[in-house]
Amino acid sequence: MTSEQIAKRKRIMERSIALGHCICDPAKPCPCPVFKRHQVCECAGERLPRPTGTVRLTEHVRNPGCASKVNKETLTAVLAGLSELDDPRVLIGSAAGDDAGVIELDPGTGTVLTVDVFSPSVDDARTFGRIAAANSLSDIYAMGAQPQAALSIVGYPTYALPLEGMRALLAGGLEVMHAAGVPVVGGHSINDDEPKAGFAVLGTAPTGALIGNAGARPGDAIVLTKPIGGGIVNFARQIGRADDAALDAVTAAMATLNRAAGERLQAFDAHACTDVTGFSLLIHLGEMARRSDVAVELDFDAVPLFPGVQDLARQHVLPGALERNREAAVESMLDLAALTDIQQAVLCSPETNGGLLVSLSAGRADAFIAELAAHGVTAVRIATVTGAQAGGHLRATTAHADAWQPL
Repeated sequence: MTSEQIAKRKRIMERSIALGHCICDPAKPCPCPVFKRHQVCECAGERLPRPTGTVRLTEHVRNPGCASKVNKETLTAVLAGLSELDDPRVLIGSAAGDDAGVIELDPGTGTVLTVDVFSPSVDDARTFGRIAAANSLSDIYAMGAQPQAALSIVGYPTYALPLEGMRALLAGGLEVMHAAGVPVVGGHSINDDEPKAGFAVLGTAPTGALIGNAGARPGDAIVLTKPIGGGIVNFARQIGRADDAALDAVTAAMATLNRAAGERLQAFDAHACTDVTGFSLLIHLGEMARRSDVAVELDFDAVPLFPGVQDLARQHVLPGALERNREAAVESMLDLAALTDIQQAVLCSPETNGGLLVSLSAGRADAFIAELAAHGVTAVRIATVTGAQAGGHLRATTAHADAWQPL
């Protein structure tokens, strides 16, 4: 060390010792454990050797992917009673509980705003960045809008993990944003104990073309554009119980844009749409029914699942986020009596960049599904809007409950 570095360390440590607290982390004494162990004063700008090597991101998080979000029941309680500015330009605000907010800055054009940040659901940093970008764009596509620009948001433990991981994360996100034709015009980063990533995205759509999660009509078919069960597989990944086929399928789906479906909502006159995220298919479909004031019948047997989900669920390999989703469901509007507990659990799986849930006229559903198939998207009709019902209702059916008994 130079004499100047030694003098700087002495000056800063004297101040910390006099205060009785480390000035960089007041929860620690001075000398702090790092100094005692390594003779390095981080408050003086000294640094331990940076870690190098392969980063396995999921080893550094408690809840992967969208399962890291605040659960819906807690979020509803926190947001209750908070004021909103009464601005006539706001077409869709937070009270609507939709995928994104919309404000009319220019007559006839809706400016669509969303932000999404979560913990890694995969080990590879570049892949996580790709998933974070695809997930953040999904809310824009679900509204029938076109993304126009984005800001990146990153939390990263810069002194605990190699910086190559943070760079790879950002590079992966930029790859997907560029593929979607969306410039990333800036961003924000913080030191955090757990890695996190996401984007704030701005999109636009003609005000008459916006699609919300309300608007499903009696007689509609409801189509899902990706399988579910990703949260179950990602949890199995964390505890070493997921096989390669399941991991590959879930990872590929999480990193796939919902662009093909989102850009075709208007052409097929979709009445309502939402993307399936950490709140699960059960919550999102229930919200669509509730906000549309309709009754929906879900054919559980038609719901597409990722490989291995059925066996994992029957072995009770189920994440805690699933329990919180189930508790947040509005029991008074549900009829799940036909399903086993395990089937109900699968419907509550938190999804990361899940598919779009689209309500459209039954006569257009087959053509919509065929159009998506031509663009590499396997969409499935999973439910029917059976009629109008104030407050909404969701009933699930199955002909194969016996195949869902515990192993």
